[in-house]
Amino acid sequence: MTSWGQKINGVVLDNETNSPIDYASVFFDGTFVGTTTDENGGFELDVTKYKSRPLSISAVGYHSSTITKFTPGESMEVRLSPKVFELDEVVVSTKSLVRKRRACMRIFRNQFLGLTSNARKCYILNEEDISFNYDSDQDTLKAYASKPIHIQNLSLGYDITYHLDRFEFDRRTQTTLYIGNIIFNSDLAENEESLQNYERRRAYTYTGSSKHFFRALWNNSLESEGFMVSNYRSEQVLQYEFIVSEDYIGKKFLIYNEDIKIDFYSNLSYISFREFQVYFEADGYFEPLPIIWTGKMSEHRIADFLPFEYLFPK
Repeated sequence: MTSWGQKINGVVLDNETNSPIDYASVFFDGTFVGTTTDENGGFELDVTKYKSRPLSISAVGYHSSTITKFTPGESMEVRLSPKVFELDEVVVSTKSLVRKRRACMRIFRNQFLGLTSNARKCYILNEEDISFNYDSDQDTLKAYASKPIHIQNLSLGYDITYHLDRFEFDRRTQTTLYIGNIIFNSDLAENEESLQNYERRRAYTYTGSSKHFFRALWNNSLESEGFMVSNYRSEQVLQYEFIVSEDYIGKKFLIYNEDIKIDFYSNLSYISFREFQVYFEADGYFEPLPIIWTGKMSEHRIADFLPFEYLFPK
């Protein structure tokens, strides 16, 4: 039975009015673990499994907040700032705007969901809540979601909610930036046959992914699981002890001061570091902001995202 010390409780408030925010989502990004606030903005959440993981708080009409430090058993107060969208409401009625919106939505789907085989069976159920900057900067497409994006991934078998805070696609450089948090609502497997089909595609998606890489790195099993890590310029192979640091309480960090190349059976990925060290955990979680991905792993988008609870079949 879970003890009180493994739970957190608190209240979510509007930063400007001090009013409680009901139905705010309080969850661990990329997992099934989450809850919603009550009519008084209050919440309680079991954090037993993710005590060292950042906590995400999102609500309709507000910027998301990430809490990196909290103490189980203590109450907390979270304040969210209202969103101010950069675009005026546009009624899409003329044929030209309908065509423009259709083109923008196609770009958004491709860059947000991805272009893999999983993306072809991944659907946004509330596209009407997504708006674009039709008449502003022509080089950069920006998307705004007035509500959390509801996604059904019929390839991997998950019902998902994504809280989008920022989306930008640079047409000139063909680069994409999106920031937000994802919560897994349910597994769509209805029987043993559908579960087996989903599990087969999940295993294929996991193999060679960033989640697979960081789990193998944690276990010091890169070579046996098919990964080879080397210095991008010199091609010098990098062993575990040269790129992983462990502190006195067992936390692990990927550390390196140059770009690295990851070779997974000739599928090449590259990491550039914004910071000297990257915190990661045994389930494949890693701090995303200190890393810039290019190559094969960078092609994986929301349609290829597996929950951190996913276990690769032995």
